[in-house]
This record gives sequence, C-alpha cells and structure tokens, in this order.
Amino acid sequence: MTDQTALRTPIRSILGASGGNLVEWYDWYAYSAFTLYFAPALFPKSDPTAQLLSAAAIFAVGFVMRPLGAWIMGVYADRHGRKAGLTLSVTLMCAGSLLIAATPSFATVGVLAPAMLLIARLMQGLSVGGEYGASATYLSEIATSRHRGFFSSFQYVTLIAGQLVALCLALLLESVLSEAQLKAWGWRVPFVIGGALAIAVFLIRRRMEETQDFLATKVEAPRSSGLSLFREHPKAVALVIGLTAGGTVAFYAYSIYMQKYLANTVGFPVKTATLIMAAALFCYMLLQPVVGALSDRIGRRPLLIAFGVLGTLGTVPLFRAIEGTGGHPLLAFVLVMCGLVAVSGYTAINAVVKAELFPAHIRALGVALPYAIANAIFGGTAEYVALLFKSMGVEQGFYWYVAGLIAISLIVFVRMGDTRKTSTIGR
Repeated sequence: MTDQTALRTPIRSILGASGGNLVEWYDWYAYSAFTLYFAPALFPKSDPTAQLLSAAAIFAVGFVMRPLGAWIMGVYADRHGRKAGLTLSVTLMCAGSLLIAATPSFATVGVLAPAMLLIARLMQGLSVGGEYGASATYLSEIATSRHRGFFSSFQYVTLIAGQLVALCLALLLESVLSEAQLKAWGWRVPFVIGGALAIAVFLIRRRMEETQDFLATKVEAPRSSGLSLFREHPKAVALVIGLTAGGTVAFYAYSIYMQKYLANTVGFPVKTATLIMAAALFCYMLLQPVVGALSDRIGRRPLLIAFGVLGTLGTVPLFRAIEGTGGHPLLAFVLVMCGLVAVSGYTAINAVVKAELFPAHIRALGVALPYAIANAIFGGTAEYVALLFKSMGVEQGFYWYVAGLIAISLIVFVRMGDTRKTSTIGR
C-alpha cells in the first residue's frame, strides 16, 4: 500500500476502530452523571447515601473487570482477528447499555433490578478491557509507517468525544426535564442512546477490512496467551506498565477529576466548571491528530519525554496556579489547557507506541493487558487518591503524587528506544 493509498484508507476503518472508545467513554460518563437519578429506582429505598454507595460499588466492579476483559478479548483478537475482536467488543457494549435502559425498578422486580445492573456493568467491563487493545492494534496496523501516529491518535479523539457527548447530553436533559422526570424515566434515555451508538459502530465494523499483519500471522504463528505474553515479552510488558503509570494518572487528573477540582477546590459553580471542561476537552480532542502526525515526523520518544519533563516539573505549580483562579474562568481554561497540551504528548501516541512493541501474533493482548493493569491501579484510583488527600487536609499531596508517577514514567521514556524506528509492525 502506498502512502497516498494509506491516506485514502476508508473513513469507516478509522471510525470503526476508534468508535468503540466513544461508546465506552460515553457510557462511563453517563453512568456517573445519572447515578443520582437511577439509584433511587434500582436500589432499596433505605437512604440516599446507601443507594449511591451501591451504585458506586457496581461502577467499581466494571473497572475491576477491565484486566480480565483485556486478557480474554486480547487473546480473542490475536487468534480470530482484529475485526472479530472489535465486533465482539462493541456487541457487549451495546448489550450492556440496553440492559441498563431496560432494567425494571426495584419496586417492580425487587433484588433482580440491582442484579441486572451488575450483569450489565460486568459485560461492559469485559468489553472496555478488550476494546483498547483491539482498536489500538487495528489503527496501528492499518496505516503505513509514515502515518501510523496520525491514524492511531484518533483513538483518543473518539475517546474524548465520548466524554463530550455524555457531558452535553447531561446538560441538555437536566435543562429540559424536571428532577422528578429524570428519576422516573429520563435516566434511561442516555443508555438507550448508548445502545444506538454501539449499534452504529457495530454496523461500521462489520464492513471493515482485516489488517495485513493479522493475516500474515495465520501462517504458522504461535498462539496468543497470557502465559506466553509474560514469559516471552517481559520487557515489553514492563515498558507498557511503566509508561502507562504516569500517563494515565495525568490523563485522569486533568480530564476526569479536574471538573470536580474546579468546583470543590477552586470554587467555581458546578455549571461554570462543566463549561470550562467542555471547552478544554474540545480543544484537547482537536489536538490529538496534530501531535500524532508530529510523532510521525520527529519520533515518539521526544514527545513522551516532553510530556514527562513538563509533567514532572509543571504539575505542582500548575495545580497551585489553577487553585488560585477562583472567579476567573478564562484563566482557569488557559491553565487547564496547558496541562492538557502536555498530556497530549502521551495520549496522542501511547496506543501506537505500545502496538509497536509487540509482534503481531500477540499484539492485541500485549497492548491491552499491561495497560489495563496499570490503568486499574493508577488511573482508576486517581480520583479516590485526590479525594483522600483532600479529606486529610493535605490536598497538595495529590499534586506531588501525580508529578511523582509522571517522573517514574519519564525514567522509562528516557531509557526506552524510539518505537517508530524499532517498530515490530510489518509495513
């Protein structure tokens, strides 16, 4: 395939491979945003705090399932094809969303209501775990070497778009429906939309072409398995965990936790904090392909090191500066964007970097499983750690925690080679 042909690769290949991330993060945000409304309907009417804790526990179970999903779905994508893995992943997403939307109230079916919610989140957790590896692998393999960073960056474009869609829908529904309507039936709307989005992605994925790297592995290639991954590729596994640790905690700190930080610590009204983050995330989304294309010209390693240096040295002063912006939303937006620009050095290219570390026969598993482990340990706990420091009265401890993890990843970036030059991907 020539470079010009690569640039003309069907849009559906990019949308299909990365579209699952949109659905994934849309569902993730929708669950969090509408917990206050569906918890009274699906859990016993004891007290509101107990209902929210029950909903949060089921949310956490979905997160815990991600490494298991990465293992199962990664092996499946390596053995049966990237297209097959992506199609199965989005099918589970769709089923989980629609199951939540259709779950009867506790008053109607009793304990079956939270049980159905749990099953739905287990399905989505399995799906989410494998989605990252399959989509990162497909996007990296479908492009030629000169455009691989650009193509793979669309994984985070759709990931951020999922957050924005959920955020905008929450604002819309809260403006047109009363609280009573949201608690009665309105909370089901976002999950119906999530199911519809998943169906659209499924239809696109059915028409995608398989990658040449996978087709080549069908000729006498070793079988993918968790045992062979850790036994035969321990260095690559360690690299993925090491570079993910700082990157994922920075991503969660600046894109997920930041909205709560602006409201609870800086003092902005919730609506103002939401608008600041919506604008910042939109700009952040547009930045990903730019950074991805830059990595195709100068390499992956310089961008990772730039993120590592800026994150290590700049996180603490930047959070302190944001903390002092109360009453000035434009200044807060500019400072948040400074953080997101730095984080782009990781997010835009992390998928292709990981894919370039592993041979084709075990690439989807190699990308998915170490990432899921590191993401569960460092990314999934970021908000909890931040709130823990705040509850202890030493909130600035979280700033140092983020900077410290980025510093650890920086050591990995400095010591590793540039995967653009040492890529294991065939073309």
